[in-house]
Amino acid sequence: MFGFGKKKEQSVVAVADGKVEPITEVTDDVFSQKMMGDGYAIEPSSNEVYSPVSGVVSTVFPTKHAIGITTDKGLEILVHMGLDTVELKGAPFQSQVQEGQSVTKNTLLSKMDVAAIEKSGREATVVVVYTNMDLLKGVPEVSAGNVKHGDVVGSLQYK
Repeated sequence: MFGFGKKKEQSVVAVADGKVEPITEVTDDVFSQKMMGDGYAIEPSSNEVYSPVSGVVSTVFPTKHAIGITTDKGLEILVHMGLDTVELKGAPFQSQVQEGQSVTKNTLLSKMDVAAIEKSGREATVVVVYTNMDLLKGVPEVSAGNVKHGDVVGSLQYK
């Protein structure tokens, strides 16, 4: 009734196989300077991108390069696939979810053609951003290293 005992932490998992890195290492200043929020990035070694948390798909961008998920605590998470990929008008992406759909950790969100993105001269970096940081008092510190999708990258700490 008063929120006592409510879980104040939520684990976040890797969205793809590859090399995880701090968001500050992303070559796009909008992400690396945390203008949209904090988070982490993965240099993918496969074409599948999964959900980092359980929640509801709030947005699938028309260009299919980004998907928004809202958790049951109201945290909005953006899964952004590739850098400057909005200009590709959705060509290298196959969305596997739609707005309003419930997802769990490891639900397949999208298939992206990493080779096509790189051939276009862009980076295939997948960035996970917690956009409404006002709900959080702590985000996981991410150290560079290899991960498989579903590996826990840390826990979010809610206020």
